[in-house]
Amino acid sequence: MTTFPRDGARPGDVRPDDDPHDGWFPESVAATYDEGGPSNDPREVARTVDVLAELAGDGPALELAVGTGRIAAPLAARGVPVHGIELSAAMAARVAAKPGGDAVRVTVGDMTTTRVPGEFALAYLVFNTINNLTSQDAQVECFVNAATHLRPGGRFLVEVGVPALRRLPPGQDTVPFGIETTDDGGQAGGYVGFDRYDTVTQRFTSNHVTVAGGAGRFRSIPFRYVWPAELDLMARLAGLLPERRWAGWDRAPFTAESTSHVSVWVKPEQ
Repeated sequence: MTTFPRDGARPGDVRPDDDPHDGWFPESVAATYDEGGPSNDPREVARTVDVLAELAGDGPALELAVGTGRIAAPLAARGVPVHGIELSAAMAARVAAKPGGDAVRVTVGDMTTTRVPGEFALAYLVFNTINNLTSQDAQVECFVNAATHLRPGGRFLVEVGVPALRRLPPGQDTVPFGIETTDDGGQAGGYVGFDRYDTVTQRFTSNHVTVAGGAGRFRSIPFRYVWPAELDLMARLAGLLPERRWAGWDRAPFTAESTSHVSVWVKPEQ
C-alpha cells in the first residue's frame, strides 16, 4: 500500500546528524527524499497542483506534512499563498530551495495539533501521509485541526491508498511491493520491500531490507491504514461534509477496483 515513508524515497543510511525530533524523516531520509519515485514525476506533480490550485481559488492553502515542498513549492509558484506544517526540521529546511519554495511559509510542528495564523480556503494532505498517524484518535485529530484552519466554505483534501487487503490470501499478513538485485563489483546485493498488516488494529509496517557491500540493513516504518468510509466519518466528527471522491489526480471516477483515492470535504457556510 505504501512503498516508502510518504513518498518514493528509500530510507537512507543513518547519519550522525539525524535528529530524533524529526521522527521517521531525519536528515538520512530527507537527503534523498526527492530522488525518483512516482510522486516526483513532473506530470504527476502538475496534475496534483492543477487540482489544488482550482480548489484553493483565490484563497490561501495549508499543506499538512509539507515535507520538502514537493507540492507546496510549485503550488506557490502558481500564485497560491501556501503555508506548511512539517514535523521534521530536516525536511522543512529543503522547501525554500525549490522554485517557488521561498514563498512558502513553514511551521515546524505536529500536523494533529499545530496551529498557524489565518483562515484557509484549502487544507490538504497528500501521498498517504494520513497513514503516518498510527492511531485512529490521531487521524481524527488531524481532521479536526484541518477543519479548524478552514474558513466557511473551505475544503480539506486527502490523497491516500485503499488498503490492499484483497491481496492477502487466507492466513497471510504480508504483501511484497518491491524487489531489486544489484552487482557491486561481483558482490551480490539488492533490495526487498514488503508491507505487513495487522487487520485487527489496522496498523501495518512498511519494511525495507537492503544488502550492499556485504552488509545488510533492515528498516521498518509503522503506519495505520484507513478506509474511505472511515475517513468520511472522521470528517463528519470534524464538522466537514463530503463533496467529491476521485480515483486519482486525473479525476477518474472512484470504483470498487480503485487502489487509491483523492477525497474532498467542505466546511459548511455559516
